[in-house]
Amino acid sequence: MTGPDFDHFCRLVQARSGIVLSPDKAYLVQSRLEPVARAEKLMDVQALLAAVRVGAPTSLVGRCIDAMATHESLFFRDTTPFEQLGATVLPAIVKVRPADKPITVWCAACSSGQEPYSLAILMQELGPLLGGRRIEITATDMSEAILAKARVGFYSDFEVRRGLTPERLARWFQARDGGWQVAPELKAMVKFARHNLLDGVGGFGPFDIVFCRNVLIYFSLECKTQILDRVAQVMAPDGALYLGSAETIIGLTDKFVLGAGARGVYRLRPSVSETPRLALRA
Repeated sequence: MTGPDFDHFCRLVQARSGIVLSPDKAYLVQSRLEPVARAEKLMDVQALLAAVRVGAPTSLVGRCIDAMATHESLFFRDTTPFEQLGATVLPAIVKVRPADKPITVWCAACSSGQEPYSLAILMQELGPLLGGRRIEITATDMSEAILAKARVGFYSDFEVRRGLTPERLARWFQARDGGWQVAPELKAMVKFARHNLLDGVGGFGPFDIVFCRNVLIYFSLECKTQILDRVAQVMAPDGALYLGSAETIIGLTDKFVLGAGARGVYRLRPSVSETPRLALRA
């Protein structure tokens, strides 16, 4: 798949979402947009791209862009970040926080909700460590459709078996209608909101913990730098940033340093953490 319609769509996706689509990703565009083309009763994906180029309705363009985002997610993905958070990062934060100050968490590009709900489970299980502190988890994604699923908190048997132990499944989910409904106390801990990482961070923060995992790999170098610099604006001076195992800050920003003894965890560089933080609440 080549031509002006395809090229226009690739430029549009990058401008609106930061996702880079090179010519060798034509197969991905084809597979992701086929359901949209069928729903619109168009002949094929090429016809859909032509419609987008000549001025399709905003809602249709948005659906096409959302379709290009990868929404792969599972509970307690990669395990290690959650273990580190509970064993070292969170205890260090709790130690220096007043008992009446909430612990704030941001899950960026949260997809269908498995990551923020995993964090809510972990926080519930660490209850004694938190000393009664309130937990506020803000989970964002650019796709309203995927956020709708996350807000409902209903998952198939296949989805809950990916990452949840039988004990956690029994404790935090209820079997219903052939699937599993997340417990009300977990839903109460998470606030879902639509947010595009390219749109800045006004109205967010400050956050003690930021999960932005397996997200940067889809962006251009310029967009990665912009996103990391914006995350730095809303992190608490002693906060922690989690990236995916295949992601790095090297060559992208000087605002973070690798956390001591914690692979994949980044801290604000001292010179950055000493500057005034954004004091806005999510």
